[in-house]
Amino acid sequence: MKHKYLPLLIIAAFAGISSTAQASGYRFGSQSVSAQGTADASGAEAADASTIFYNPAGLSRLEGTQFVGGGTLVVPHSTFQDKGSFNFTRTPTGGTTKDYVPDVVFAPAVYASKKIDEQWTVGMGLFVPYGAKLDYGNSWSGRYAITNIKLEAIALNPSVSFKLDQHHSFGFGVTAEYMKAELGQAVDVPGTVKALSANPVVSGAFLASVAKAQGLAAAQAAGIALAGAKDGHASMDGDDWGFGFNLGYLYQMNEGTRFGISYRSSISHKLKGDTIWDFSQVSNNAAVNGFISGASGKVNSKALVELRTPETVSINAFHQMDDRWALMGDVTWTRTSRLQNLDIQFPPTAEGAERIRQNWKDTYRVSLGTNYKYSENLMLRAGIAHDQAPVRSAELRHPALPDSDRMQYSIGANWKLNANSSIDLAYSYIDFKDAEVNYTNDCSPVKTGCTGNGETTKGLFKTRMQLIGLAYNYKF
Repeated sequence: MKHKYLPLLIIAAFAGISSTAQASGYRFGSQSVSAQGTADASGAEAADASTIFYNPAGLSRLEGTQFVGGGTLVVPHSTFQDKGSFNFTRTPTGGTTKDYVPDVVFAPAVYASKKIDEQWTVGMGLFVPYGAKLDYGNSWSGRYAITNIKLEAIALNPSVSFKLDQHHSFGFGVTAEYMKAELGQAVDVPGTVKALSANPVVSGAFLASVAKAQGLAAAQAAGIALAGAKDGHASMDGDDWGFGFNLGYLYQMNEGTRFGISYRSSISHKLKGDTIWDFSQVSNNAAVNGFISGASGKVNSKALVELRTPETVSINAFHQMDDRWALMGDVTWTRTSRLQNLDIQFPPTAEGAERIRQNWKDTYRVSLGTNYKYSENLMLRAGIAHDQAPVRSAELRHPALPDSDRMQYSIGANWKLNANSSIDLAYSYIDFKDAEVNYTNDCSPVKTGCTGNGETTKGLFKTRMQLIGLAYNYKF
């Protein structure tokens, strides 16, 4: 048990967006209710101050002072079917999976803009770039990979646009991003005890010491408790501020046709937190629990993960066909290929890092949308989008991120209350492709120089999702 057999799979906290988000990989994908109504095809429309996120050059189209405040309710539904998960001794892990996704998650978004003069417009955005909340429980078949995760992120994005002339506008913004994560994972004590049974020197010395100190009966009780040892548990938390920027350009061919391109930079994070190892529930024998804790060599310590979120490039177009109909489209490329392996470190201890294999690929998201002006007070919207997942195969798909390609179908509306205020509504249904997982942790309790349970999680995820958005707009 001197080998490092207790893993802490922090990758889940930083790449596990999974079934509480709309977009693939890291991105949360719901930063504007008006954009949601067109499946985020409206990057060149610049209908309100939420253009700060999609293309800050669009601020140049906004008059006076404008405010947008609202958010999106994410209603996920996901199931997992185990197909033979096992631990590093190839013993089936067993267990059952409860309802691991929350009933509903709320993601807020607030934007404001102010036109300074005919050339300059400034704005500020607050939105959720990433988010996740999963709770598989401590007894499901993939518990040695992850039991629970909670990821919260919030971004502030002050921006400015410059209108060169009637055709060309430019935008720039700075992003301050706060990320906080919590993670839990089971510790494979039973598997390690089983591995030791082939060479009982360590456990024999422990039982001999109990017999000497407390008597033969106590040693027999400790032996029974050791044979029936249950899982330990590891948990961590961490947070960090990171900074980046975004750029935008908008070309207006005429009053009804325009094209845009925007770039959002990667953001570097060093998430620092605490690691807690808990062996109190291994058995009802205090001596056994102390032996497991001490022999493992695990001590509560710090945890560190260094990562960079992927940058994105979007190209979009908007065309007003007539007085009622408008068409729009967007193609977004995300450089998720920068996320290959992630090493989770445990300073200042000498524990070997846990390496999480990802080998992600770059992804594209393609969306098409339309507006229909039903009346002077009511604008109807609709959109469809296809979003790729960065995961290459079942062998590289971790249960913290059972991500897969998906289709999004959206409808929305803007209802004018009066000359200065309106309400945006949006509804989206997201259909995920069934996601097979067959992920094996390369490190095991009997392998030195690294940390890992050595588990294999094997099964099938089926996920569907609904998004309901509501926002209030006001023009001063």
